[in-house]
Amino acid sequence: RTDTSERTSFTFLGGTIYLSGTIDAPDVKLNMGSDNAKDPYATTFLRKRGYGWLLEVEEDDPEDNKPLLEELDIDLKDIYYKIRCVLMPMPSLGFNRQVVRDNPDFWGPLAIVLLFSMISIYGQFRVVSWIITIWIFGSLTIFLLARVLGGEVSYGQVLGVIGYSLLPLIVIAPLLLVIGGFDVVSTLIKLSGVFWAAYSAASLLVGDEFKTKKPLLIYPIFLLYIYFLSLYTGV
Repeated sequence: RTDTSERTSFTFLGGTIYLSGTIDAPDVKLNMGSDNAKDPYATTFLRKRGYGWLLEVEEDDPEDNKPLLEELDIDLKDIYYKIRCVLMPMPSLGFNRQVVRDNPDFWGPLAIVLLFSMISIYGQFRVVSWIITIWIFGSLTIFLLARVLGGEVSYGQVLGVIGYSLLPLIVIAPLLLVIGGFDVVSTLIKLSGVFWAAYSAASLLVGDEFKTKKPLLIYPIFLLYIYFLSLYTGV
């Protein structure tokens, strides 16, 4: 800032008047591209015309960078625990088996049904869709029957329990390949697999609310697993 003093004279008809004073020079700061110039010319041009939104950059949301398994809601530890609950259904082993019913999931049972399909079809991939259809509609039948009998169970719970309980049939599959030539032993293994699967499913789905109506729900569950076994063995 510079201070300048000037003396100005004005002449009127009646005489001469002398005035004196100071004039402050305007405080001008030149912007020569220093740090204060945050926006380039193009950015300023767009912002003045209401197109500043074109320059906005979205920040990455940490929630959008979740692992694939978390995005698909797949908990491998939970699935592994449920598999153990189904394969070892005895209460004395200390597993909280009700988690299979009370906390149903979709991916675990689907993987088990697909695995059962793969060991059943021997390369005939068109049968996979049929086994999945039996799983879905067979579970729907059990669900409707349970609701009619007064059971408090959801379709998702039935779908998960029926799917997980196919594991015993998967376990006996290698044994049937080895002992396929011995009819009596093979039949015993098949029956044990069906009873194992049916007991595992029925112990989770058939609660005390059914009272004397338990056989009405256990019997169709048993028949459903017999049909699943027939899809594998062909009998």
